[in-house]
Amino acid sequence: MPKTWFITGATSGLGLEMAQQLLAEGHTVIATARRPEALAKLVQDHPARLEVIELDLMAPDSIAPAVEKAFGRHERIDVIVSNAGYGLFGAAEELSKAQIDRQIAINLAGSIHLIRTALPFLRRQGGGRIVQVSSEGGQIAYPGFSLYHATKWGIEGFVEAVAQEVAPFGIDVIIAQPGPTATNFGANLDRAEPLAAYEETPAGTVRRAIGDGSFEIKGDAARTVAAIISAAGSKSPPLRLTLGSTAYSSISQALSARLSALEAQRDVAHSADRQNP
Repeated sequence: MPKTWFITGATSGLGLEMAQQLLAEGHTVIATARRPEALAKLVQDHPARLEVIELDLMAPDSIAPAVEKAFGRHERIDVIVSNAGYGLFGAAEELSKAQIDRQIAINLAGSIHLIRTALPFLRRQGGGRIVQVSSEGGQIAYPGFSLYHATKWGIEGFVEAVAQEVAPFGIDVIIAQPGPTATNFGANLDRAEPLAAYEETPAGTVRRAIGDGSFEIKGDAARTVAAIISAAGSKSPPLRLTLGSTAYSSISQALSARLSALEAQRDVAHSADRQNP
């Protein structure tokens, strides 16, 4: 059955791929963008089922009007996709304050504001789905991506709590965790000014791999998006949807290592409990 989807960051990457697939399947798409003109060709191809609304996550005051406009024009919005975001690379010491503030504003605060704004509308219509696009970087960490990981770990914690809060209202939540995927993520990567001190450190190694193209990217954008759409349309979607062999392997290894470390600390952990007199 055709549904109505609201997607942020729909002008490129997974957001654009998702809009294209949904439109091809007969769904209605409300696509948000900082530059609506970037979607002019897609609107021309799908004038009846694609609406573009201007929204800039760096301007939080633009979020509520965009969401209100979307729900005002459509009887029901079935799926909210919080997809907009970008990557910031650099060792923590290399990052500027402006870069840090922008990364947090878009990847973390922007997603939080979007979801909070959409919730009253979803409650009033009797339910819906929220898809938060995170990454394997919401569960593991690469050197040089500290602020990116801070936002992804942060949004996953926020969304996991929200999922419990809104389940009684018929609102389901999915956290999508793609591994490295062939999109224009690398081209849009914001890079800090490198310090020579980090040249021969793990951060320097990753920097060189990104620069020379040896950083392995196995994920396919079309297949990744298709899996997200399928999960969002399922009867009982998973809270976390891990996508791609790289993400599955890295997250599995990280969780196994944490479990082993936790088991080794069992006695210490229990000793911190309050003792009965």
